[in-house]
Amino acid sequence: MNYIEPQSFLKSFTCPQCGTLSKQEWRKFDWESQRGHQFQEEYPIRIGTCDHCEKNTLWVFEKLLYPDNGNAPFPNTEMPENVLKLYREAASIHSKSPRGAAALLRLAIQVLTKELGEDGKNINTDIGNLVNKGLPKIVQQSLDIVRVTGNDAVHPGQIDTDNPETVGQLFKLVNVIVEYMIDLPKRVGGIYESLPNEKKEGIEQRDKK
Repeated sequence: MNYIEPQSFLKSFTCPQCGTLSKQEWRKFDWESQRGHQFQEEYPIRIGTCDHCEKNTLWVFEKLLYPDNGNAPFPNTEMPENVLKLYREAASIHSKSPRGAAALLRLAIQVLTKELGEDGKNINTDIGNLVNKGLPKIVQQSLDIVRVTGNDAVHPGQIDTDNPETVGQLFKLVNVIVEYMIDLPKRVGGIYESLPNEKKEGIEQRDKK
């Protein structure tokens, strides 16, 4: 998933309204007067309009106020509903409470691993098992890096950080797990099922040899 984090006055980014990487048109205002400014950065109120969905984002200087999703990556469309609920809640408080968002994302990963057939009790063990089922090992290594970057006093599998950038990586990791363990197998399975029966039978016979 190609994701460019929204930033005020950026010409294009991944729209937090529709999830599409698209061009942005900008309007800018001064809440104190109608006087002009020499530089764009001096305008406190900025409104971006997505060229794809035509919906707006509202900013005060560099802070995204609407939609209230903390600049989190758009969730994968195949994300299970109970995981998506936690993901969106974490996104809504990301900029206000990075530590709270990290705790919600840890829970989201825990719920996600359970959805994928694991116990959902120990993230370290569950992610290790998912690696054996096809999840790239770098995801496991990345979770370890996030844990150590956040607070190297916590135990393996636990996450405690107040660093917004580290929390941003957690959002991406949740999406990566969904991508590899749910979205990609579904898409590949759809390709296989669309093959003519004689082709599938030929593949099955070949695999028996």
